[in-house]
Amino acid sequence: MWFDSHCHLHLCEEDDSLDEVVARARTSGVTEMVAVGIEVGSSERVLAIARDHDGVYASAGVHPNDAGTWNAEAKQRVDGLLGHEKVVAVGESGLDFYRDHTPHDVQRTVFRDHIALAKDHGKALIIHTRDSTSAAIEELEAAGPPERFVFHCWSGDETELGRVLALGGHVSLAGNVSFKSAANLREAARLVPGDRLLVETDSPFLAPVPRRGRPNEPAFVVFVGEAVAEARDEASSALAARTSSNARRLFGLG
Repeated sequence: MWFDSHCHLHLCEEDDSLDEVVARARTSGVTEMVAVGIEVGSSERVLAIARDHDGVYASAGVHPNDAGTWNAEAKQRVDGLLGHEKVVAVGESGLDFYRDHTPHDVQRTVFRDHIALAKDHGKALIIHTRDSTSAAIEELEAAGPPERFVFHCWSGDETELGRVLALGGHVSLAGNVSFKSAANLREAARLVPGDRLLVETDSPFLAPVPRRGRPNEPAFVVFVGEAVAEARDEASSALAARTSSNARRLFGLG
């Protein structure tokens, strides 16, 4: 059985019934998933979704592209959400130097606040990076990382991977690991220790082969997992069991 460690169900519901999205996931063997917030409003929405669906959990935080919305009120509202038992993670937060919607110094300050929230609440931190992996690692090294954290939709190089693993982090691979051009991600899939590896869809983005070009959804994490299993030369059933166990441990689910 599979665990989709990162999906944006509040965006999936813009095009489809959430009940149907979750039902298709169940039919595909996806038993659990984390619905990830990207700003305060969506963090509140994914908690409501999680409360309505067994096996669905939520995260709360502000994406670096929305870091300009972070203020005392936003921090208070996210802090309040983190007290709910179905909110299992902080984020997604991090740094995005590709889109540059927000000045880098503002992103760094907001990321530090999210690191502190993860520590304060004893919950996992979900980290977004784009053209910024080394900078995000530097922030973790400077602040001291929370006990549990994951770099979602991994895009770093081998040296950066070693630094993340040295800090005790997890690494999650998304649908782009299946793309023909993504030999570097398949190499990362081989290098990540089995107990630090997760898979995700990042729905509705990055649909994997053979669903590339259409909206992504949690049911398709099976194709992500199969691509990772092939890269690692192991059975997909074994990878499903391992990555599900890793996700449950990361998110404090047992």
